Amino acid sequence: MQRKSDNLLIKLLKKIGKLFISFFKSIYKFIISIPSRFRTLPSRFRTLGKNIVNNCKGFLERFKDGDLGTKLSHLFMGAGNFYHKQFMKGLVFLAIQVGFLVIFFTNPEVGGTATVNGTPIGYKSLMNLITLGTDDGSGWGFADNSMLMLLFGVLIIFMIIVFLFAWVTNIKSAYKVQKDIEKGKKPKKFKEDVAALFDSRFHILLITPTIIGVTLFTIIPTVFMILIAFTDYGQGVVAGSDLFSWVGFENFLAIFEKSSEIGRRFFPVLGWTLIWAFFATFSNYIGGILLALLINKYDIRLKKVWRTIFVLTIALPQFITLLAARSLISTGGPFNQLLQDIGILARPMAFLAQADSATTARIAVLVINLWIGIPYTMLMTSGILMNVPKDTYEAAQIDGATKFQAFRYITVPYIVFVTTPYLITSFIGNITSFNIIYLLTGGSPGVAGSQAGQTDLLVTWLFKLTIEQSDFNVGSVVAIFTFIITASATLLTYRHSKSYKEEDTFQ
Repeated sequence: MQRKSDNLLIKLLKKIGKLFISFFKSIYKFIISIPSRFRTLPSRFRTLGKNIVNNCKGFLERFKDGDLGTKLSHLFMGAGNFYHKQFMKGLVFLAIQVGFLVIFFTNPEVGGTATVNGTPIGYKSLMNLITLGTDDGSGWGFADNSMLMLLFGVLIIFMIIVFLFAWVTNIKSAYKVQKDIEKGKKPKKFKEDVAALFDSRFHILLITPTIIGVTLFTIIPTVFMILIAFTDYGQGVVAGSDLFSWVGFENFLAIFEKSSEIGRRFFPVLGWTLIWAFFATFSNYIGGILLALLINKYDIRLKKVWRTIFVLTIALPQFITLLAARSLISTGGPFNQLLQDIGILARPMAFLAQADSATTARIAVLVINLWIGIPYTMLMTSGILMNVPKDTYEAAQIDGATKFQAFRYITVPYIVFVTTPYLITSFIGNITSFNIIYLLTGGSPGVAGSQAGQTDLLVTWLFKLTIEQSDFNVGSVVAIFTFIITASATLLTYRHSKSYKEEDTFQ
């Protein structure tokens, strides 16, 4: 029986290994396909050009076939709705146009001052986006604020995009009303449009606040952060007092230069980040599955009690668990004292930040991570085991399969099939895991002449670069590479998994 269990564990490890190998194969196939992708760029550009031409044709046809109201709506938003007696909708479109023109051309001074050196928002912010300021305040005036100029430049670009979308929507609305009238239909009243938002177009009502929130609090800050990576806004530059300017790809090229800190430490930190993500993910995954299988065995009593005990580790805030673990294995903690009492150690040993070697600290954080991560996998796998289709087991039993064979060929593949998305998200989550490393080791043991320690992940190093060192441009570069790695790993792995390809089936 023990040999069967060992064989089963080996089979499970092989399946997980194949999944991880398929991930690297996907990356390899993507890399070798890059040349062919470049060869197909001309045809793709031609396709894009045809789509643009077709859209322009539709735009010209609306102007050509449109009545007076539709034609006027190209210049005055809402004119087509006013022409067809849709006054409320026309007022909404007109208000959007007037509001945009007021903001874009009047350039109100922002910051509580109306001085010449204030930071305007409007068409001047587009020009300021190119220079990021020219007056450093040496002439006894107010210095240009490069940070606000960059921010307002991004904001005005998004405002222009939103305005253009509203402008096209206004033309389409006028043209649609015109066609409805030509077909003998009555134009919809504003009340009917509002009522439709709570009925047939309820999805639009629900998704609009989400789109606005994502744009304001995710897309715009992300674009702003990406643009910072192309500037010299780093250590020693004070926003609002010092100017910074565009430097192109200089910060990205510094990764491959050994003379800079980011060049010396980026690839070692990246390597440890991937190693950490791999072992932290699969150790918790395998440990959680084995624990769930053990608890769900038929002859195990008090199953609910055991599950409750492990679930309590989830209910306790993670930072409390981490701080408690750090205290337990500290040089003056009870774990060190126990090892000395039983004669394993002659003197206290540092396991985390003060460890003599990076290997010791890395193994310690991986072991502590088991206590935090295994209960999640155990809880999820327990639910999966309770929902394995019983008719599948019955069919296997009729065909003469033993319990072990049913478990090997039904239970284990079913668990891997269902948990593949969780496995992928866990791997990505561990790449950006911050609490465990920061609270346990703070990135230490350190490296001479570098802010990035030997247990630092990309995300903890990013925190040090931005919050502690104020190297915002270098931090932005690290953040961009972290995003590229996580996004690529997620898309490539999931799209090549059975959970994606055979979403509605299990074989």
